[in-house]
Amino acid sequence: MQQTIPRVIATEAATAFITALREEHGPLMFFQSGGCCDGSAPMCYALGDFDVSDSDVFLGTIVDAPFYMGSEQFEYWRHTQLIIDVVDGNGGMFSLDNGTGKRFLTRSRLFTDEECQALGA
Repeated sequence: MQQTIPRVIATEAATAFITALREEHGPLMFFQSGGCCDGSAPMCYALGDFDVSDSDVFLGTIVDAPFYMGSEQFEYWRHTQLIIDVVDGNGGMFSLDNGTGKRFLTRSRLFTDEECQALGA
């Protein structure tokens, strides 16, 4: 039986923070920002508050929240597993972490050759 390799995971700290945000705002979703106003931060929205396009890539879920990335950015990051963490600081201006004193942060690691082959990267 083949094991599924997640493209996105969350640290324990991020999991706790996502759970708290969900209790306050209801179901959530994430979009990995590719720059512009909020740098390359993972942006957290109430589910449905961000319009996902047909060209966006669904990477998986973290704490039952779907996580997306633009297709052009995915081409650069397809060989990496995203590790969503939380640190002290100011969140993105459009993200639900804004104003909480904490912000989401994307860390990453390169997939092994075997993982890339299994993912079809």
